[in-house]
Amino acid sequence: MKKKKIMITGAGSGLGKGTAIGLAKDGHTVIAATHTWEQMSRFIDETKGKDYEKNIEFIKLDILDMMDCEKAWEYDIDILVNNAGIGQTGPIAEIPVGLIREVMETNVFSTLEFTQPIIRDMVDKGKGKIVFLSSVAGLATHPFLGPYNASKHALEVIAQCLRDELQPLGITVATINPGPFETGFNDRMYDTYKQWFDTDLHFTPKKPIEKAAKAMAENQFDPQEMIDKMVEIIPQDKHLFRTVFPEDMAKNCQEYQKRQYEIKTDTIDKSKK
Repeated sequence: MKKKKIMITGAGSGLGKGTAIGLAKDGHTVIAATHTWEQMSRFIDETKGKDYEKNIEFIKLDILDMMDCEKAWEYDIDILVNNAGIGQTGPIAEIPVGLIREVMETNVFSTLEFTQPIIRDMVDKGKGKIVFLSSVAGLATHPFLGPYNASKHALEVIAQCLRDELQPLGITVATINPGPFETGFNDRMYDTYKQWFDTDLHFTPKKPIEKAAKAMAENQFDPQEMIDKMVEIIPQDKHLFRTVFPEDMAKNCQEYQKRQYEIKTDTIDKSKK
């Protein structure tokens, strides 16, 4: 396989960081874009003296910061991996809408805004690849995960539209949809509701939220498995448009979508009579 020049956003931690290292080990040139300078410093220290050190270049990139974006747009790359993202949890009927806006701004609007100039450069060259790190949360919904679900569902639509519009221009678009992996991201996302939720003010019972958080914490996979899959898929020229991993979750998501056409409105009447 020809070695590629690959930029990864959100490369300062978790799957993004592991994938940057894995691709560099495989001989690809990696632009590891970290959200903060502190993440960059730690990452640089970790790579010093390693065989793959020469294959990684670091940049600071907050995709909501136009100065950062303009610096990143100077790079001529073969593949962009949009991995940066955030999440919020809580009952969708009560969560402050501003928190949903923050998630949508990062995961959807700013991601697309950052990607558009890179797409233009790729169109001018007649080749290139854009990978969106979506989630199984973009193919199904989960109680109290509404803001993250909404952003990933929106990202799926953007990716599908870009795929159909850019394929005739020589640009490949793909998504990678991880299940829950133990990087700390999911655990911290499920902590976010604690910043604003108050049992004295909100009507949603707290126990179901805590139960969902506990279920997430206890049902996560080894992130190295996902990293290995990303390192395998990202440089390839031909593969499935959507890579769901672990693979059995693809069937779960398909069954979930089918059930949506069969669910009936059988809400319990809780009115006081």
